[in-house]
Amino acid sequence: MGEKLDTVLSRARYAAIGAAVGGGLGGLFGRSTASSGAALGGLVGAAVGEKRVSARSMIEQVRNRESSEE
Repeated sequence: MGEKLDTVLSRARYAAIGAAVGGGLGGLFGRSTASSGAALGGLVGAAVGEKRVSARSMIEQVRNRESSEE
């Protein structure tokens, strides 16, 4: 349950950051571009957030295997 919650929170955090950055960059060009940039940034951020948690959990599994073998 804890790992799933970590994934959800990480995805939401990175989606919000991506949307803010995308909206800000798109806002330099126009209002509709800001909206599209925010949507695209949110999608990219969500994907990054999910992959980041997956990589972190894999690293922890490898570390736990190494410490249990000692």
